[in-house]
Amino acid sequence: MKLKKSIFKMSTTVILLLAVVSCADGKKKEEAVNNSLKQMDSKSFFKISLAQWSLHKKIRSGEISPFDFAKEAHDLGFEAIEYVSVLYKSDVEEIGINEVVNKMKGESEKYGVKNLLIMVDGEGNLATSNPEEQNIAIENHKKWVDAAEKLGCHSIRVNAHGDGSYDEVMAQAVVGLGKLSEYAKTKNINVIVENHGGYTSNGQWLASVMKQVNMPNCGTLPDFGNFCVKGSVHNCIEAYDKYKGVEELMPFAKAVSAKSYDFDEAGNETNIDYGRMLKIVKEAGYKGYIGVEYEGSNLSEKEGILATKKLLEKLQSI
Repeated sequence: MKLKKSIFKMSTTVILLLAVVSCADGKKKEEAVNNSLKQMDSKSFFKISLAQWSLHKKIRSGEISPFDFAKEAHDLGFEAIEYVSVLYKSDVEEIGINEVVNKMKGESEKYGVKNLLIMVDGEGNLATSNPEEQNIAIENHKKWVDAAEKLGCHSIRVNAHGDGSYDEVMAQAVVGLGKLSEYAKTKNINVIVENHGGYTSNGQWLASVMKQVNMPNCGTLPDFGNFCVKGSVHNCIEAYDKYKGVEELMPFAKAVSAKSYDFDEAGNETNIDYGRMLKIVKEAGYKGYIGVEYEGSNLSEKEGILATKKLLEKLQSI
């Protein structure tokens, strides 16, 4: 009887020891996996977001509502989004901006996506030579600063267009951006300028504007593709070197747009060397989100978005 008890105790002890060893091995494996994931994350210097402009055709055709943006982004595998103000123009006029913002926020919370910024267009020229028009433009932009604050965004993207010579528009832009940034500062919101045609697509010009404004919450949103100084994107008369331009704008960047138009069989963008662009972004020390902004016509919006996302993911640890 004593022998049986002794054997039972020994067996129990062995089982407990094996369980402890097994748990220890399990913890080691789990730690190894976690460490591996951390190493992978540390190699990725940016995260990927979706710019609403990538879906502007579906929205403007009525196929989807602008308020479907959060759902669409979530379904395509994105964790963060960038709004476009003009896609809500009729809704703002109909139900007011407060209700629009409430609906946007509700949808983003429902689908668990992070709100990053609002790209603002059609609210007047911040670099106009007419002081009265400039003040109206500044006031028009303030409601989007307030909207960004309510949504939990970090920035609004604005344009710095105006009339006059190179130096005149620069001086006017400094005044307009400075005044708007002063207001945005009270809301903890950044005012960021995109290279978006005209003088703003001249990297040296826009970098000079930033230096003169000289405010922590006034910066840039370098776009890989918007470097047409004269003409249109699809019929450019005079282009600025896109790689030089991004390099000049990156020291002030608070967001980045990965513009895309078309892809080859290997999945590379045919108009922009993404590897070269991302090295410029990385060397500038940028570690924020890069927004997918597909603007092509050979692929559907969904296909173009996913092709851009796949290319960015392939180069995420470049």
